[in-house]
Amino acid sequence: MLIRIVRMHFTEAGVEKFLDIFDEHKQSIRSFPGCSLLQLLKDADDPLCYSTLSHWDNDESLENYRKSELFGKVWGIAKSLFSERSHAFSLEKLIEL
Repeated sequence: MLIRIVRMHFTEAGVEKFLDIFDEHKQSIRSFPGCSLLQLLKDADDPLCYSTLSHWDNDESLENYRKSELFGKVWGIAKSLFSERSHAFSLEKLIEL
């Protein structure tokens, strides 16, 4: 399993638009082949900072999503709302208690 985290900082005006876009597409993202979990997280200290956390079967599943029309549509709009560059990284779970 691959865990993907994307941290995004939005302009004040961009937050509501992003939340609308995410709400509109969240089921399609979650239903994309290879995705087993999707969460939207809000920073506890910064109201303009959000992160997505998603679980993917493997790197190939994530790459298929990143090359999809759905990703292009959602990311194309979302990145235009950023106040700074996003930070994305992938993790592999080693231990769970």
